[in-house]
Amino acid sequence: MKTILSAEQMDLSIQRLAHQMLENNQDLENTVIIGLQPRGIFLSDRIVTALKSIVPQQKIQYGRLDITFYRDDVRNSLHIANTTDIPFSIEGKSVILIDDVLYTGRTIRAALDALLDFGRPAKVSLCVLIDRRFSRELPIQPDFAGKAIDTIITDKVKVNWKEKDEKDEVVLV
Repeated sequence: MKTILSAEQMDLSIQRLAHQMLENNQDLENTVIIGLQPRGIFLSDRIVTALKSIVPQQKIQYGRLDITFYRDDVRNSLHIANTTDIPFSIEGKSVILIDDVLYTGRTIRAALDALLDFGRPAKVSLCVLIDRRFSRELPIQPDFAGKAIDTIITDKVKVNWKEKDEKDEVVLV
């Protein structure tokens, strides 16, 4: 097991991602942030908290999206869905999708399909903590990435979150 990001490095990456989002979306009035269930919400919760501390005067529209039934790899098995909570319109808005790891791109493809059920955004950006660069099956790239790593197909990247796994770290198993 190799540590890719320590807790301190994760905190710095999250702060940097929040600042990059503000650089690219000056006015958050027309921007919405959507965390992908289940594990992307730990990152999106922290980014939203960071944004609120940087620009406390701006209202941040934040939702959570479950993509369980949009995935192409769960057709013949029983899955329990997480909660989708998008209490605002995404029509004509700039949407920032947030997930923990970008690997093949299939999760993001499913998220885009699910997102369109809520309206037609003006723009969709992608933010991830870890970008596994050379493992794509679909032409999907992040707009914001905490760290890009090169892995082989047998490697597993595990993002541990204090809220769920008792400590913050990203490891390569």
